[in-house]
Amino acid sequence: MNGLYDELRLAIHSVWNRRWLALGIAWAICLLGWLVVALIPNSYESKARVEIRMAGLLNEKVGITAGEQRKVIERLKQTLSSSDNLAKVIRGTDLGRNVVSDQELAGKVSGLRKSIEVKSDINNDNIFTITALQPSPKNARDVVQKLIDVAEEDSISGDRKETSTSIRFLDKQLEDLQKKLADAEAKRVAFETNNLGMLPGVGSASTRMEAARAELGQIDSQLIQARSALAALNSQLAGTPQSMTTPGAGGGGGGGNPALAQAQGELAAMRAKGLTDNHPDVISTRNQIAILKTQGGGSSAPSGGGSFKTPNPAYASLQMMRAEREASVSALSARKAALQSDMAGFAAKQSAEPGVSAEYGRINRDYEVLKVQYDKMLTDREEIRLRGQVGAQTDAVQFVVNEPPMVSKAPVSPNRPLFLTMVLFAGLGAGAATAFALGHLQTSYPTASKLERASGLPVIGSISQMLTSEQRIERKRKLGLFFGGTAALIGVCVLLVVIEFIQRGLA
Repeated sequence: MNGLYDELRLAIHSVWNRRWLALGIAWAICLLGWLVVALIPNSYESKARVEIRMAGLLNEKVGITAGEQRKVIERLKQTLSSSDNLAKVIRGTDLGRNVVSDQELAGKVSGLRKSIEVKSDINNDNIFTITALQPSPKNARDVVQKLIDVAEEDSISGDRKETSTSIRFLDKQLEDLQKKLADAEAKRVAFETNNLGMLPGVGSASTRMEAARAELGQIDSQLIQARSALAALNSQLAGTPQSMTTPGAGGGGGGGNPALAQAQGELAAMRAKGLTDNHPDVISTRNQIAILKTQGGGSSAPSGGGSFKTPNPAYASLQMMRAEREASVSALSARKAALQSDMAGFAAKQSAEPGVSAEYGRINRDYEVLKVQYDKMLTDREEIRLRGQVGAQTDAVQFVVNEPPMVSKAPVSPNRPLFLTMVLFAGLGAGAATAFALGHLQTSYPTASKLERASGLPVIGSISQMLTSEQRIERKRKLGLFFGGTAALIGVCVLLVVIEFIQRGLA
């Protein structure tokens, strides 16, 4: 422990003996270091907290989802540091006062990009902080404020520009699609006109063939019924007399009974209609005829007066009905012949129908594809237009400045008071270290024990330095000068620190 204490005393003694050298080196290092610190430019910081708010209710109604809103916010954050926006900031502040060429403007933009920072809040992505570092506190504040203004203008004009560009593009595409759609529709109409009766659907050859075949089956059934009815009617007409014998005036024979003749005519008409003997009307008429014959059978034949023949009304009625049946049979036969002719033509067309159907299907598919694309693009254009109107007329994106940019009173860098003090200690330390190093390089021994250890020989004694009164006065004067120089060095450091704080206050 005593050895360490002795070494410390020897080091202090070595430095003290070369104190003027140490003080000179300290002054040189401090002056140089303070000059370097003074040349470091000040950097003033200004920051603002901005919140981007989206009009949620109407945006959701028009289909703007939360994901799309986040994309809008991210796009706005990225455009804050774009070259165009930074150029607007430079032109709108004092930074662009001396800019006369595009090269100078590009250099200013590059430097400004390095001096600004846009950082999102950890808890809320809609809130972010804009920070700018500038040599002037006013410039720092102006840069942040101009960035906010440019971002707000860009959000409005950018959305409108993007909307108008998208609508113009969609209008051009819709115009081209409309021409293609019109050409496809004209082609389809021309194909339908040229291949009428061969196309698939209600009017195709196959469909019409099936319909004709079904109708022909119905006509065959109706023709069989009509011919059967005509044959029955001819048989009944053959058994009906053409005329009836009518007695002269005053006759009382049953053959001259008008009621009997009327009843017989009605019975004939019923049979001509196809009524059987079991029909209630036929049975009633036959009973009436039997009663009339019974009433007329007991009278005697007239003694005088002749009889004459009259047309049978039942025969005439049957002839009219036969004419109707024959006309119906003729019409059905003609329709059957026409259907058979049509079916022969349809059978000829069916051989070409598959190729026509395939071509018609291809034309229809092309038309439907163009129609679907046109409808979708038309819907997209109207949706984009509606979104653009919502953004332009309702302030869909709003910039809310929670903390406006302020003028900084103190630079954030460099910390000159700290640097000045560090230079002072560095100068003093460098002077002391130099003096200590020189003391070890010289071959002198400050104490007898050190000389004894170095030589290995015993030291008999040592002679102390004797000073006269004039030497003591001179030593005190030099000591006063040394302490004055040291105090002056510290005073200069303190003065520089005070000046720095005064400059901060003035800024």
